[in-house]
Amino acid sequence: MAEEQFSILICDDSQMVRNHLRETVELLGASDIYEATNGAEALEKHRSHRPDLIIMDIIMPVKDGVQALKEIVRVDSNVKIIMASSAGTNSHLKKTIMLGAFATIQKPISDFVIRDLVERAVYELKGVQNKV
Repeated sequence: MAEEQFSILICDDSQMVRNHLRETVELLGASDIYEATNGAEALEKHRSHRPDLIIMDIIMPVKDGVQALKEIVRVDSNVKIIMASSAGTNSHLKKTIMLGAFATIQKPISDFVIRDLVERAVYELKGVQNKV
């Protein structure tokens, strides 16, 4: 997938999770990788960089991922957002799909699962861009 360039925003309040996801998406060919520590920062980074893909935690300080998802989808219906959350928050994950998330993932995040989801999202994005 290295030939497919895409930009991504990784939003999680855990530096360790952000580092892990950064390493994974770098191997998949991400051209630009942005980071945010909460939903408010995610909104700012989305406005200024317009990434193709966002991986966002649900439970974060300042502004949670659900609220950030709603606001981002309202202004950018093409962005692919993968929502992540810890065990025990299945109802939150289901809600995010109804609000426009591309996919959900349960923590701890498996490299295999994140690679699959990112590849599917990029494939869909490139298909949409080729039709325009």
